[in-house]
Amino acid sequence: MNTVLITGCSSGYGLATARHFHAQGWKVVAGMRRPRHDLLPTDERLRVVALDVTCEDSIAAAVDAAGPVDVVVNNAGLGLFGAFEATPMTTVREIFDTNTFGVMALCQAVVPQFRARGAGVLVNVTSSAVLAPFPLVAAYTASKTAIEGFTASLSHELDAFGVRVKLVQPGYGPSTRFTANGQQRMQGLIPDAYAPFAQRVFAGLGDIAAVTHENDVAEAVWLAANDGSQRLGYPAGADAVALAERRVAA
Repeated sequence: MNTVLITGCSSGYGLATARHFHAQGWKVVAGMRRPRHDLLPTDERLRVVALDVTCEDSIAAAVDAAGPVDVVVNNAGLGLFGAFEATPMTTVREIFDTNTFGVMALCQAVVPQFRARGAGVLVNVTSSAVLAPFPLVAAYTASKTAIEGFTASLSHELDAFGVRVKLVQPGYGPSTRFTANGQQRMQGLIPDAYAPFAQRVFAGLGDIAAVTHENDVAEAVWLAANDGSQRLGYPAGADAVALAERRVAA
């Protein structure tokens, strides 16, 4: 029976992905910064572990608790809307600590067991923001774009050892807690000078007909984890798929 370790499982894409893998008969190790055992079924194939990807000790403890795993899904992430001019560098570093360095740190922690076994899959979840520029998410996009480059390079590095590395690129998911989870962090990031522009941007989001749902991402992660091809990127959600196709056609 295969085992998957997933980060950021307390809500949104991570929670949906944990449920999806469990429904497919896998063992699931669900990482959460603040573990909640009421979100997922009580089952011998499902284990909730404390996992803060910004803390090396937490990563080490979670990897040790998980034991041998076949797939690692780096889903944990922080959202950020705001004018870059008004965004403190401490906030930018906070975003990078989770979205970029946290992903790298967990990859580094599990690669030795994958390399020794000659098998394993790393799935790094980024964003459709890497497929097309979008305003008011400059720092967030930078943190995710860094992981795109990192993952592409790492896939070449680990291919010789039989380890596959994949990218899942979710689109705009209004049903997730992306904005709510970052509410405090985003206070004051839309100065008066940017307010009219920001209002137009937010109004435009409301007009998007094709959006991404949690299950779109769960299914894309499942596909990536089980695809033995050399394919690197998997857009998730109708809007992300459209952006990816437009990028290829350009």
